[in-house]
Amino acid sequence: MDTFKKHTRSLTSPPEHAVAILPHDGTDLAVVTRALFIGSGGDVAVRMLDGSQVTLANVQAGTMLPLRVDRVLATGTTAGAILGFW
Repeated sequence: MDTFKKHTRSLTSPPEHAVAILPHDGTDLAVVTRALFIGSGGDVAVRMLDGSQVTLANVQAGTMLPLRVDRVLATGTTAGAILGFW
């Protein structure tokens, strides 16, 4: 039973979908994320929804990052086991 079925979805509601992300410099994600989960720590290089590229240094394993990204870049990413949520 889904007791929240009739609640409105928003950016502050829990994500409903997840996918494993394999970083790639030339391929966009199929869906823009609402958050990234970092399974094994390291640096995470991303392209934000506005097109800017940033590297988040030394992200700890188990961190959930509330980021709207359309690409996780291979160059500059040393973290692993990355999941995208939307």
